[in-house]
Amino acid sequence: MSQSPIIATPLLEDVLDELHSLLRSLRPDEWHLPTVSSERLVRDIVAHLLDGSVRRLSMQRDRYTSPPPNGPNRGETLLDYLNRLNNSWEQATRRLSPNIIIDLLEVADRQYVEYFKSLDPFGQAFFPVAWAGEESSLNWFDVGREYTEKWHHTQQIFLATGRESTITGRRLYHPCLDLFLRALPYTFNDAIPTEGTSVVVEVTGAAGGRWQIVRTSDRWIASESSKTDPVVHVTIPQDCAWRVFTKRRTADELLAQFPQIKINGEDSLGRTVLEMVSVMA
Repeated sequence: MSQSPIIATPLLEDVLDELHSLLRSLRPDEWHLPTVSSERLVRDIVAHLLDGSVRRLSMQRDRYTSPPPNGPNRGETLLDYLNRLNNSWEQATRRLSPNIIIDLLEVADRQYVEYFKSLDPFGQAFFPVAWAGEESSLNWFDVGREYTEKWHHTQQIFLATGRESTITGRRLYHPCLDLFLRALPYTFNDAIPTEGTSVVVEVTGAAGGRWQIVRTSDRWIASESSKTDPVVHVTIPQDCAWRVFTKRRTADELLAQFPQIKINGEDSLGRTVLEMVSVMA
């Protein structure tokens, strides 16, 4: 499991181009198709993608702070706050036509990509990648997190509309998987087995790969190899891997939905792998 930086900006630009082409090809009725993202329709996913781009530009590039209340209410979790923001935006944009939304998205995404190109990849990020357990992150990882966000929502639209995906080839999908798996050590924080214990996750398919973490005296770390055999080897086909890592469900639910997933070895640690969620969900 490599922890090398992934410079995702060129990939992000390509995925957004594929997204825009996909949206331009949709029939009016396809905007109302359900998706695997909770109760969202295709049009809600597109509105959410627009929100992500314009809100990032407003907050980070333009240093704009929205009027109060601009944070969680008393007793409200960050996740609940984000869900509330998302819902209010998606409701408001239902007044807009698909053509208007696509036009706005294309303009915003051009500026969004150009802004990320201007950043030092190794400078301090505006937001930490919380799902990987980081309290501060470098720009390359923050942009990489944005890449996973745009990638998986675009793939949700491909899936909902029954279109053949243009983003699941190795060049665009493997980096997304690699970024998702950066959450693996953090996911295992509460698992404290013997020092030297290793866990392997393998995503099968042309875009897949092999990721391994090893327990040291005080934490889990990503590792290219281990002195001992892994106590568990979890195999996940690439067709369902992105869905496993982007929606919070129990291991039992995932194994029932995707019986192709195999846990060979220590069952409890294998199930911990399936608890990994590489988005704010």
